Amino acid sequence: MPKAGIHPKYFENALVTCSCGNTWHTGATVAEIRTDICSNCHPFYTGEQRIVDTAGQVDRFMRRLEAGRDLRNTPKPEKATRKPIIETVSEESNA
Repeated sequence: MPKAGIHPKYFENALVTCSCGNTWHTGATVAEIRTDICSNCHPFYTGEQRIVDTAGQVDRFMRRLEAGRDLRNTPKPEKATRKPIIETVSEESNA
């Protein structure tokens, strides 16, 4: 038995409404739920590809993607040869 007075009220027939107009009933702790996307309008379930661009994020990503492709197609510059860290000293120069 659950403790009395500490659990929220449970609505067995809560109404869920999507922004596309789809509605259904479910159990929840609130009587009415509003959502932006559901299985009727989500691109994964509908098969249509729709890109929602928020403040140019998609355009910025596409520019970065193209810049990366350009970098991969350009030849790499030659690396400079390094001096050896340890130099060998001949015995003749110590005398």
